[in-house]
Parts: sequence; C-alpha cells; structure tokens
Amino acid sequence: MKHMFKRFTALALTLAMLFTFAPSVNAADSNETTITILSTTDLHGRIYSYDYAIDSEDKDAGLAKLSTLIKQERAANPNSLLVDCGDTIQDNSAELFNAMDVHPMIQAMNLIGYDAWTIGNHEFNFGLDLLTKNIEAFDGAVLSANIYKEGTEERWLAPYEIFEVDGVKVAVVGMLPPEVPRWEASTPDHFAGLAFTNTLAETKKVLAELEGQYDVLVGAYHVGPEGEYTYAGLEEIAEECPEFDVLLGGHAHAKYLEEVNGVTILEPGKYGWALGKVDITVDKADNNKVVSVEGAQLETYEVEADQEILDAFANVHEESVADANQVVGTITADFIASPDYITGESSISTMPTAQLMDTAVIDLINEVQVHFTEADVSAAALFNFGSNLTQGDFKKKDVAYIYKYPNTLVGVNITGQGLLDYMEWSASYYNTYTDGDITISFNEEIRGYNYDMFAGVDYEVDISEEAGDRIKNATINGEPINPTATYKLAVNNYRFGTILKLGLVTLEDKYYDSYDEFQDAGRIRDLIINYTVNEKNGVLEPLVDNNWKIVGYDEDVAYKEEVFEMVRNGAITIPTSADERTKNVKSINLYELIEQGVIELGTYAIQSGDVLWQIAEEHGTTWEALTELNNLVDPHFILPGQELLVPAK
Repeated sequence: MKHMFKRFTALALTLAMLFTFAPSVNAADSNETTITILSTTDLHGRIYSYDYAIDSEDKDAGLAKLSTLIKQERAANPNSLLVDCGDTIQDNSAELFNAMDVHPMIQAMNLIGYDAWTIGNHEFNFGLDLLTKNIEAFDGAVLSANIYKEGTEERWLAPYEIFEVDGVKVAVVGMLPPEVPRWEASTPDHFAGLAFTNTLAETKKVLAELEGQYDVLVGAYHVGPEGEYTYAGLEEIAEECPEFDVLLGGHAHAKYLEEVNGVTILEPGKYGWALGKVDITVDKADNNKVVSVEGAQLETYEVEADQEILDAFANVHEESVADANQVVGTITADFIASPDYITGESSISTMPTAQLMDTAVIDLINEVQVHFTEADVSAAALFNFGSNLTQGDFKKKDVAYIYKYPNTLVGVNITGQGLLDYMEWSASYYNTYTDGDITISFNEEIRGYNYDMFAGVDYEVDISEEAGDRIKNATINGEPINPTATYKLAVNNYRFGTILKLGLVTLEDKYYDSYDEFQDAGRIRDLIINYTVNEKNGVLEPLVDNNWKIVGYDEDVAYKEEVFEMVRNGAITIPTSADERTKNVKSINLYELIEQGVIELGTYAIQSGDVLWQIAEEHGTTWEALTELNNLVDPHFILPGQELLVPAK
C-alpha cells in the first residue's frame, strides 16, 4: 500500500517542533485513530547527558532526557510504540558497563518501556556472549531480519514484530548493515556462526512474508539514508519498497526528516539529540487505511532530565566519572594534535590541522601500534578531530579522548604493492587540487575516520593528481617500497576488515591480534595506557617525525591570508557536508571569489623602474601572488605601460 501525501516543508517541521509540548489530538472523525511511533538511535551508552570520554556534560544527549519526552508523548497519546534503532551498548564507559550482569542501557530501556530494539553493528564489538546476555535481558522485541544462522534459512533474531495498537496491526521490521564481518574481521568469534544478508533483498523477502498481516508498516533500521559498500540505504529501500509508511533510520549519526517515494524517512541524530516522532492516522471505517503520516524531531537540549532515570542510575554515573579520572601517567608538554587549521582554536569549525600535516597525537598512536606488533609500518585515523593532550596528569579519559573507539590491534603481512594500494585508498580522502584553490578540502563521500596516516614510511600525497595516483616518493628506511616484498603492517581491527575486503590481505596474513594476547585489556586504548606505564615509565612527551606531507598545491596562492581572515570573521564560510559531519568539503578558490565579487581588484600601470615585489608590498600582497594572479611567465620582466591586476585599495 502506497500512501502519497505532501512533502514535509521546513515550516511544517518547525511547527511540529514548536508544538512539542502540545497534546496530540486525534482526528475529529471518530472512525479515525492516530498511532504514534517514537524512535531513538545510536545512543552509544548514554543514560545521563554526559560524555565520560572527556568528563563533560553533553546537553543534547542521554536516555534521561529522552525519557521526559517519551512520558510526555505517551500521556498525549497512549496509542504509541517506542523503538530503538541500534548501537546502544557500545561506548561511554562500555568496558565498565559490560562487567555488570546486565548492561545499564538495557536496564534503562526496560525501565522506560521500549517495545522493540533493532541491534546495530556496534553491538557485536564485545562478542556474542555479552550481546546474547543483553538480548535475553531486554523486555521487548529484539529485531534484525538480515542475520541468519550460518548455512541455514533460520534467522538468528526475529525479523519483525506485529503489535496491535487500538485495533490496528502495526508491523515493525528490523535490519542492520550486513558489513559486520568486514568491521569485525579481526575477531571472527564475535559473529561466529552467523551470516548477514543484503538490506534491500532481505526487505523484499520480509515484505512477501508479511503480506496481508498488517495495517501499518514501519521499518526500524540501523541503516542511514545512503548505503555503504554493497548494501542499500533507506532512500533506495523507500524507492523500491513503497509499502512502508515510515522508515526509521540509524547508523549515519545524521538528522533528517523527509519523504521519499511516499515513504517518510527519519533519523533523530546520535546520542539522543532528539526523539523521533511519527503520527500515523488510520481510518478504521476503511479497513484501517492509512490516511496521513506526520513526522517531527523533538529536540532534547532544553529538556529537563527525568529524575526517575537519574536516580536509578546515579551509581553508574558516579562510577563512570571516577573511572574516567584515573591517573595513568604524566604529560610533559601539550600535544596540540588538531587545532582548527585557519582559526587555531581547539574547536574545529573549518578544517582539522591533523588531516593536513603530521601531529604528535597520531604519531603516539602509531608508535604504540608499532611497539606491540613489531611492525614496519603503522596506520591510524584520528577519530576526534579536536584531539589533544595537555601538560599535567594523563588520565583514562584523555586516552578515550584521543582514541574514541574500543578497537583492537592487528598485525598483518602485506605486500609492498598492497601497502601502496592501501595508502592510495586513504589518500582519496582529499579533493583534487584546482588552480586557484586557497584551501585543501576533503571528499564529502569519505568519513574522516576512513582517512589513515602512516608511520614507518616517508611519503608525499600529491593532490594535483586524481585519486589512485597520489602517493609519491614512498620509502621505508630510505629505500623505495618494493611492490613484491612483504612488510609488517599495524592497523586496528576495523581497518583490517577494510583491507581484507579490498583484497589487499587475507585472513592468513594476520600474525598478531591484541585481543588474543590481552583479551579484555587488548583494546588500543588499553595498549596506550600499557605502553605509557611500562615503556615510558608513566611519562609522555610530544614528538612529531613529520614523515608525510601534502604536495601538489600552491602554498603561496594570492590572497591566502586575506581569505583566511575573512573566514575568521565570518565573511566567508567553509562549506560542510549536508549532515555536517565533514567540515570542509569544497576548496575556497581565488578565481571563484573574484567572480563572486568577494575579492575586488584594481589595475596598476607599470612605470619605468617598477619592481614587482615593491608593487606587491604597496598593495598588501606578495610578488608570488601577483605573478599567479596575472599569469606572468617571468615576474622579473615587466614593461612600462603594462597593466597588472592588484588588490583594490
């Protein structure tokens, strides 16, 4: 059944949010009833509005705030269902929580009264035993249609649940990305005995199974609007399967509410930024036909936390704060990993320095990885672009701040050609340089956590070349990388899954796994602490070897400093991705600024004896900038009467 209705407008969304606290009103026609679907996703261990990694309040996060809104919405319309779309038990003191009989997030969801939970890919981070224990502890329906018992047609979890709400049959279907084996490749026991199928194909299979059994169809998917690798995202699923009334999303950590092919798709952001709400009005007199669907995002920033939840989990909060503040060493001087490249501030508003040059934090991570794997080369990404370590006590929370995820460490044998191909894969993160570019920008289609920086190899990234041909002058110990030689490479378990899927290594190439050696103390965060205490005698100092750099762009492009100042004062804005997760997706270009009238030019008539550097100094720029701006072949050869473009005074 395909329901066509008008596209949500910005005004409609704004009004929906303004009237968050107004009670729901069913249609005047007594034959109609409204079913409210409430959704959360990607809570990542947040009960309190608090980020334990940095020991700081996070005002638009946590189940405690969401609980206030949930109670309010249930009071307004008891005909409601509450679902979570996954990545629930990982992160934010997860190691502490995992040691408990039941994860506090599951306890909190039970207390709030969730009806369904679709598990996410990060639920597999800690192994099947812990996941199974928490699945069994959850009071509602646990869903995922595209996980099968390996070698069988039997699903591991329920594919859907049919709820009867005020005489209306509401089918809720669950699904997660099928790439768990890629992301958990180094720890195959975490998904042993399970097989994962494609989201679109499995959706069509489930819809065939459900035919005739429901009045309202809801997807509760741990999947974003766009797919990744081989699987379809919500937009493609909506195009192919218009039977859905609503598709609730997750995984992308995004905020969106839109209609695609008559299907409402919604994701309420990460950590509890908002409670997703969809009102579905049904005409009971017309065979429970859906007559309207209205969605909203109920933001949590200004909402008071539910005291019932705060009281129930006060001990968990206190233990987490204490754990985060354990001192594990001393830092001799500030590690300034990634201030904003243009503003110099620690909060990244334009572009992170760490993705433009080598830094002490990324070198520390790679140093630790090389130590434990005895590798020739190490690769690591910076997950928190504002990462830094400040002089003084080195605490557990500082480790989590510079290394956000509980990844483990893998050592793998790789050919020189495989290593070069991997480096090229990483270097595709940059956009190709265009003449006149003042800034270096990042590919909007690639997340920052998929940009690795390498240690143990000296190299250049030439952004004047297209992706796939950018790594230049790559040497190990002063010798060019030999394509046929074998090198030892250190990566985290997720990246091992990536290069495995890229065909650059095999499972047999793995020679080290920190999980095998250290078990619960085998996370890279644990290894950083281990290394600090045992190899550095508890003392860390910032060191940078500057083994890589970006080339193939004009460092002295005209108006560079002037443009940077315009960015600082807000006259020019660095473009960001639609979901705001990538801060710098298009280079600021000199010639575009001139065309737009942002930079005004005048002319200067050359007099006898004029020298270019003197003209440049007079007009507040450089002779290199004037050379480029005027396309001068020989900047030393300018003739009387010749006119130059110069900055307008």
